[in-house]
Amino acid sequence: MEIHKNQQLKAYNTFGISALAKEYISVTTIEELAEALRENAGKKLFILGGGSNMLLTQDVDALVIHVNLTGIEVVWQDDAKVHVKAMAGEVWHNFVQHCIGQNYGGIENLSLIPGKVGTAPIQNIGAYGTEIKDVMVSCEAMEIATQTVRTFTNAECEFGYRESVFKNELKGRYIITSVTFGLTKTNHKINTSYGDIAAELTKNGISVPTIKDVGLAISTIRESKLPNPQELGNSGSFFKNPVITIEQFEKLYLLHPQMPHYTLDDTYIKVPAGWLIEQCGFKGKRFGDAGVHEKQALVLVNYGNATGQDILDLAKNVQKAVLENFGIAIEAEVNVV
Repeated sequence: MEIHKNQQLKAYNTFGISALAKEYISVTTIEELAEALRENAGKKLFILGGGSNMLLTQDVDALVIHVNLTGIEVVWQDDAKVHVKAMAGEVWHNFVQHCIGQNYGGIENLSLIPGKVGTAPIQNIGAYGTEIKDVMVSCEAMEIATQTVRTFTNAECEFGYRESVFKNELKGRYIITSVTFGLTKTNHKINTSYGDIAAELTKNGISVPTIKDVGLAISTIRESKLPNPQELGNSGSFFKNPVITIEQFEKLYLLHPQMPHYTLDDTYIKVPAGWLIEQCGFKGKRFGDAGVHEKQALVLVNYGNATGQDILDLAKNVQKAVLENFGIAIEAEVNVV
């Protein structure tokens, strides 16, 4: 394994931000990962996956370990269900497509989300009514200090909305090496209730959709609303959808009766951050090479030569405007480095 000095990271983050890593190494096996950790004990580390959920605002003064472990295998199955293990370096959408191709149901609603399998549990990625917590059986992770691999059950991951134990008390202690998913082989639970899925299926004349139909519909919807990172730098949704109390919502609803919302329980309501941002006038606005996407205000974009600081400054201005106009603090979903 070769350590590269002053490695350019522009190609390794979906925002397309130019930044240098003090040192960089790519690992493709569990053994290489253990060796890299063992031989560089004591060094400051930066673990890199798909680079789809981070904003680089400066050069990385650390050893960047790029996790490129690949492989997909069935580890258990019966007539109705299957457990599929995917290594951390597998591209998430490719894995979803693989499962759909095998008629394994459960993750089709997560089609076309950028990133890799290993980072999915960290963020508890979700879309169109499905989250990782709904389908993950367990994950394996290597402890950085000891290079021992531990299995975490779904419950031990302590999943929340875009949250997990790996973003909180275990942050910086483990590197996820594989994830095992519990999927269906028959009697798939087709979920078309969220967003525009049903409308897209109807448009295509589909009344009894398969998991393939749902995955294709969601991919089409996402492609129509979200920019391709290979064409326009972005990290997908930059902000979390805020969760507010019903009391706070009712006061806002009197002033903004058109405000979309999703009731979570008897106490809390989720409000789309994209709608809030759009009401503040940011949708489609450009500030130098940093901007807010013209079709989805939740997405911040790099038009070519924006720095990470340019994107971060825009994000802070958006947060300030939403707070001033609605009294709601919206949090970044993206990790700022």
